[in-house]
Amino acid sequence: MKLHADKPDANTITAYGDGWIAVNGERLSQSVVLASSGERVDWRCNAHDELDARHFASLLELMDSPPELVIFGSGKRLRFVRPALLQSLIHKGIGVETMDTQAACRTFNILAGEGRRVLAALLIETSAPEGQASGDQ
Repeated sequence: MKLHADKPDANTITAYGDGWIAVNGERLSQSVVLASSGERVDWRCNAHDELDARHFASLLELMDSPPELVIFGSGKRLRFVRPALLQSLIHKGIGVETMDTQAACRTFNILAGEGRRVLAALLIETSAPEGQASGDQ
């Protein structure tokens, strides 16, 4: 699905598909963290089962001041994380909304377009080696 930017100087998710998103026209196939204020960093996590508290604590370092809300895109389907992983955000009074990554892309664009201080942590799951399902050990 193609999306259109309202603010050319901020991060906008311009398209997305199965296993990728495009930010400001650049196609990405790895997990990423986007701030409405323009910051963007790779999020070193390839699968939902790899997430730990450090992944969420690192989100606090991206923006100059804390976001109002973190949108967590959990991959192809909606999967919640254990609340213990979100404690660094919760203790700072930052809300966390979880949804599948495509819904998170749409929500990020809407909130960023409204001028909200929002951060999107988007999990883009990479394929497991052949013969091994994602998350198998």
